[in-house]
Amino acid sequence: QVQLVESGGGLVQAGGSLRLACAVSGTIFSINTMGWYRQAPGKQRELVANIISGSTNYADSVKGRFTISRDNAKNTVYLQMNSLKPEDSAVYYCNAEIGLIKGLRRPYWGQGTQVPVST
Repeated sequence: QVQLVESGGGLVQAGGSLRLACAVSGTIFSINTMGWYRQAPGKQRELVANIISGSTNYADSVKGRFTISRDNAKNTVYLQMNSLKPEDSAVYYCNAEIGLIKGLRRPYWGQGTQVPVST
């Protein structure tokens, strides 16, 4: 059974930093895109950043402050968040496009981790 387990969330003051991690466990064939989404209360879930084959993509609101990276040997994706703002407060979800067999991939989601940013 495939699982995405997130860690690293928690309360942080504005201007502070956090590093989120998401590890994929289970028997898999391949992992394609990995990324982070977030959802604030009353808002839709939005893409924060994703990474595929070393290429990264960021939401405009986090460019220059957040950095996504991945360790393929550990099937883990990270999100380094610096200069956090109150508007970054949300539940952060890990996402990965995973293939259990060759040629068949689908997205999987983590359980979410809270990141409240205080003023």
